[in-house]
Amino acid sequence: MLYYLFDYLDKLDVPGAGVFQYISFRAGMAAFISLLITITFGKNLINILRKKQVGEEIRDLGLEGQVQKKGTPTMGGIIIIAAILVPTLLFARLDNIYVILLVAATCWLGLIGFLDDYIKVFRKNKKGLAGRFKIIGQIGIGLIVGFTLYFNTQVVVREVNQDSRVPGVVENANGELDSSIQYTDVKSTKTTVPFLKNNEFDYSTLVPFIPVDYTWIVYVIVVILIITAVSNGANITDGIDGLAAGTSAIIGLTIAILAYLSGRIDFSDYLNVMYIPNLGELVVFCTAFVGACLGFLWYNAYPAQVFMGDTGSLTLGGVIAVLALAVRKELLIPILCGIFLVENLSVIIQVSYFKYTKKKYGEGRRIFLMSPLHHHYQKKNIHEAKIVTRFWIVGILLAIISLATLKLR
Repeated sequence: MLYYLFDYLDKLDVPGAGVFQYISFRAGMAAFISLLITITFGKNLINILRKKQVGEEIRDLGLEGQVQKKGTPTMGGIIIIAAILVPTLLFARLDNIYVILLVAATCWLGLIGFLDDYIKVFRKNKKGLAGRFKIIGQIGIGLIVGFTLYFNTQVVVREVNQDSRVPGVVENANGELDSSIQYTDVKSTKTTVPFLKNNEFDYSTLVPFIPVDYTWIVYVIVVILIITAVSNGANITDGIDGLAAGTSAIIGLTIAILAYLSGRIDFSDYLNVMYIPNLGELVVFCTAFVGACLGFLWYNAYPAQVFMGDTGSLTLGGVIAVLALAVRKELLIPILCGIFLVENLSVIIQVSYFKYTKKKYGEGRRIFLMSPLHHHYQKKNIHEAKIVTRFWIVGILLAIISLATLKLR
């Protein structure tokens, strides 16, 4: 909203108003305000949750320090969502389709997580929202995201006629093309394949026997699967203090860099990556996302004063998935979101192997001491603060590898 106010002031030649034209400035302000919201109001939220007796019910898994966490306020994801949305609404352009889509996804996923936590806490049902309803909710946002990215006319890839191009020429600070340059906006389902020289893949070629007009079916199914997998991966990762929030902050910052590069014609041309018009505005959302995660860590780092609950974890994972799809880097998710992937796989492997051995030998056997993977290391008597720090280090390495794919092909 402030963008439009300062845009109006800039037209009136008010000194300093033009600074709001710069995405970098608005992104920095979004991160600052997001941090301010979580740190300032986080304590108030914790006190409110305590008064409402919104405490975490802890299952006794025999883990060190687990009993002490009983009664710790949960549903702290509310402050994360607020810290994402408020700066985005203040500093982003609200007519941008990517911003609209991410705001909608944040609210939708936050509602699913909130209902799950509400049923657990206030209805005293440890299972929370039935799994089928979670899946229906994730499919619902997957359909919205898939249809929007496929059919909306603002979602295009801009191909520049190199003969008309002067390298480095841009129209403004947001990286828009100079009016003298010839270009074509193309509707496509292309995405980026990491580490390959000709690194563009089109979903229309995934199922060659389907007519091009029906490619949207394949694309929407892929979108639903990605959103469901990543949101559930983040949910599983949120098992020890600070792990999900810190990992999400690392991923969010990486996607912010990718969005900034793909949203500018000069950088995308230099790196030979797809130039996606209007995408740069997502940087404002991403920095608000990172600020919210880091601010939440103020209270969620060991020993946690509050847990995010499904309100936060489902939202963080789902938003990361939508961001990756918007930036057309969803095939980077196994690397970029490697922590989520490994945590998810550890559960799948453990359960599958247990069922297989029980059927074959009459008793179930385990590969890990406990799943998800972070509990395996807890069972090895490694302090959870050390586990979290090491997972963050791995997350940073994976982020560096993800950024390196821009040049390593």
